[in-house]
Amino acid sequence: MRILFVADPLASFKIYKDTTFAMMREAQRRGHTVLACEPRDLQWVSGGRVTARVQHLHLTGDAERWFDITTTDDALALADVDAVLMRKDPPFDSEYFYATHLLEQAEREGARVFNKPSAIRDHNEKFSIAQFPQFVVPTLVSRNADQLRAFLDTWPDAIAKPLDGMGGSSIFRMKAGDPNVGVILETLTQHGQKTAMIQQYIPDIVDGDKRVLLIAGQPVPYALARLPKAGEHRGNLAAGGTGRAQPLSEHDLHIAHTLGPELIKRGLMLVGLDVIGRNLTEVNVTSPTCFREIMDQTGFPVADTFVQAIEQAVIIARGGA
Repeated sequence: MRILFVADPLASFKIYKDTTFAMMREAQRRGHTVLACEPRDLQWVSGGRVTARVQHLHLTGDAERWFDITTTDDALALADVDAVLMRKDPPFDSEYFYATHLLEQAEREGARVFNKPSAIRDHNEKFSIAQFPQFVVPTLVSRNADQLRAFLDTWPDAIAKPLDGMGGSSIFRMKAGDPNVGVILETLTQHGQKTAMIQQYIPDIVDGDKRVLLIAGQPVPYALARLPKAGEHRGNLAAGGTGRAQPLSEHDLHIAHTLGPELIKRGLMLVGLDVIGRNLTEVNVTSPTCFREIMDQTGFPVADTFVQAIEQAVIIARGGA
C-alpha cells in the first residue's frame, strides 16, 4: 500500500517521542510505501482532483538523518493512494479547517482519509464531552464572563480553558474569591469574543491525566497517565508532566467501550480520550499522540495495531472481506 501522511514539516519531528514517526516506521516495516506532505501542499483545480506535492520517503533508522526523500511527485491525486492519514497537529485554526474541506473533496473523488475530515470538524476536542454527559463533571461553556464567574458560586474550585487550546496552554485553575478571576476570564474570552469552558476541579489529577487510545473503536490496554510536575495542575507532557504507562482501570474500559463503537461509526479511526479519575475531559481526534511512550514502557505494539487497522479498513473499503 501507499500511505500518505499529511503532517507538520518533517524537520520538526522529535522522533524519540513522535507518534506519526512511529506510524511511518511501522508502515515501512510492514512493506508499505511512506509518502508525506503538509496541508499547504494540498490543492484542487476545477475540472480536476485534489492533489498534493508529495515526498516519497525512506526511513533510514538513523536518529539524526532519519529519512531520505527518494522521489517527489508534484501533483499526486489523493484518490490514487491507498490511505491518507491526517496527522497535522493542532491548533485547529482556519487553515486546518480548510484542509479538512480539501480532504473531504478528495474523499468524494475516492480517497480513503483517516480520521474522516468531517468527523474531525464535528468533534471539538474539548466540547465533544457534552455528547457523553454520564462521564462529565459539572461544566459550563460560554463566552459570557458573568456566567463563567457565577459558576464559581456553586463550584468554588474550577478549571477554565479555551475550546481551541492544545498541550495544556491557557489552562487556569480558579477559586472563588481569587482576585485574579476577572482578568483570567477577560484573557480567556478576549473580553467576550471567544468561547471558553469551565469545569469543576478534579482532585484526581494528582494521579495523572490519562490518555486512553481507541483504535478502530477498541481500546489499547494501557493508558499513559500524565502526572503534573510539582506545583502544577496540568498533566500535559508539553507543560512538563511526566508520562507513566499503566493498565486501563475497569472504569477506563467502561468509558472506552461506551464511546468506541460510536466514534468508529463516525469515521474516527484513532481517538485519544483524556480521563481524570472517573471523568472524561477531552475527546482528541486531530492528531492523537502517546504511542511512543506506551510502546517504550510496556512493549505493547500500538503502532502495529494501528497500521493493521488501516490495512483492514482499506480492504473493506475496496469491497474485500
